Amino acid sequence: MVTSLITPPSMPSATNKPNGLVQDRKKPASIHKPEDCQAVHPAIPIGEDGTDVTSTSINSSVSPNGHHESSDDNLKPLCVHTICFIGAGYVGGPTGAVIAYHNPHTRVIVADRDPELVRRWNSAHLPLYEPGLEYLVRISRDGSRRHQFPNKPELVFPSEIAQYNDSLGRPGWVEVEERRSNLLITTEVEKSISKADIIFIAVNTPTKSEGMGAGSATDMTAFEAATNMIANHARAGAIIVEKSTVPCRTAQLMSLHRPGVDFEVLSNPEFLAAGTAVNDLLHPSRVVIGHSKSPSGRRAAHALATIYKSWVPSDRIITTDLWSSELAKLVANAMLAQRISSINSISAICEKVGADIGEIATCVGSDPRIGDKYLTAGIGFGGSCLNKDLLSLIYLAESLRLDKVAEYWRQVIKMNEFQQNRFSKRVIKCLNDTLAGKKITLLGYAFKTNTSDTRNSPALEIIKTLAEENPEEIAIFDPLCDPIRIREEIETLQNSQGIKSLSSIVEIYDNPYEACIQSNAVLLTGDCKEFRNIKFPMNKPEPLLMSTLMDPRPFRTPTPTETELFALHQFLSTSLAAFGRKHDDPLQRLNKQPVCDDDCAACDVAARTRRRSEYCYGHKCKDRLHWDIIADHLAEPKWIFDGKGVIDPAMLSQLGVNVESIGR
Repeated sequence: MVTSLITPPSMPSATNKPNGLVQDRKKPASIHKPEDCQAVHPAIPIGEDGTDVTSTSINSSVSPNGHHESSDDNLKPLCVHTICFIGAGYVGGPTGAVIAYHNPHTRVIVADRDPELVRRWNSAHLPLYEPGLEYLVRISRDGSRRHQFPNKPELVFPSEIAQYNDSLGRPGWVEVEERRSNLLITTEVEKSISKADIIFIAVNTPTKSEGMGAGSATDMTAFEAATNMIANHARAGAIIVEKSTVPCRTAQLMSLHRPGVDFEVLSNPEFLAAGTAVNDLLHPSRVVIGHSKSPSGRRAAHALATIYKSWVPSDRIITTDLWSSELAKLVANAMLAQRISSINSISAICEKVGADIGEIATCVGSDPRIGDKYLTAGIGFGGSCLNKDLLSLIYLAESLRLDKVAEYWRQVIKMNEFQQNRFSKRVIKCLNDTLAGKKITLLGYAFKTNTSDTRNSPALEIIKTLAEENPEEIAIFDPLCDPIRIREEIETLQNSQGIKSLSSIVEIYDNPYEACIQSNAVLLTGDCKEFRNIKFPMNKPEPLLMSTLMDPRPFRTPTPTETELFALHQFLSTSLAAFGRKHDDPLQRLNKQPVCDDDCAACDVAARTRRRSEYCYGHKCKDRLHWDIIADHLAEPKWIFDGKGVIDPAMLSQLGVNVESIGR
């Protein structure tokens, strides 16, 4: 288990102001004496009362190959008081929350100019869904209460823990001190930059839509705007970190914005996958830090490495040169996209010769040289990263006149488009080459499971193709996506593509059964666990089904780390949910959420989600759909098209429906 090298000391209570700043706090115990490290710039107050927080620093150097060695510049390690993230999106928000969670002595500020986005981050309704993210944000943003709980495994229910309370004072009890807020999310971008020792740039870098390189080159508008703000407001000595995915050699261009001023630029690419972003941050396979070869560049990399070493093992922190770090991110996503397109290309062959793509994936994935990751055939990859980074790599190869290289990677994108179009055409063909007067239902809109991220979703491309056949209705249901967001994307598609009356034929449902009533075809365009028709093993006692997570108790030390506390929170939450007794705070550690306005639209969406869960799935199947109910209410000819490999065709065929699956 990953353990934290920095554990929070006992701290007095704090009063949170509305803007998230902390008042009346005493200075916590220092990890290093003031003379042990050198400030990046003069100490910066983090609250209006002028008090500061204890910094973290690094005492050892990291060589370019990732190994630790003694420093060769004879300078004191840099201290980090305050970290700023520019951009509160899918990268900046979760990354800032995790860094704040594991570095309670360091102030983390996430700054964004979008007031609505910042309001959502500071509310009870976060702007994006990732498993475990809400807990991390609440601990870091709101602080936590002093709490006690038994260090005894297998105590799950609050009643069991309450009964165990009678043994207070007996060995086996764990006591965790309260924790104060150290995460601030604000619209004051310039002010946040001016306070920071380390500044992460985590803004959106999409593909250019017009001008030179349109359709391939990276749009650096937001990134350059952030760079200009840093040049105007950052203090000398601040460390600038590229967290956004950028073209190779961007760091070199950044240094031109403020010539003659001392600050180092690092590359620290994110390797997050939507749906598992929190787990990817908590247990990364690697943390890559690119830096210049100068002594100041190495010291800047050391300072950033220390932040990560609060929870990441040292052997997973890789340091390299700037250009290799920037290019590594593009190559990683290109390789993942290539793997998906490869298995999808084989699925087309399977359908022609009668082979099963699932069986082939099992056989091929058993080869240790290949492995079983990213070998599930489907309707193609989506999201904001894979396609964009592939295009950026292609543009780079073309600019270097490596036409054969560019064409090789362009084929990956062409195969992805082929797979999406092939699925849509298959639906139309099975429905007698016409959708006129027919209702089509899409179960799943986000581009992958366990996320509300709809960017570049394959479902949207499928909707576009189906709409050209003039169906009577296209119904959409997704258990995590915000219906308002889906509606906005449909209207954007209608306006950009000139598809007449698209928004009038698209209906978004809160209930999957209502979405499927009198539907001629159901398209599984999401791989949510709710859609799977796998039976529960009824011969096992129900408690044995409660969780695949492990109880981290008993803890190895009297004071558990934040990593261990998060693992226990996840175990208890999942276990209680398996018993039908959902509990957001089984450890009774969290402070109260911010209060919403009476007319809060997000509260309305959350209420509908709860009602949907209570009604849709029922107590017998827990969180699974009743496919027999759906089959009974489909209109002839009762088609189900599985684009994600989440259902058993044989079982559904017994219900009197026609089933088509990719690769079968």
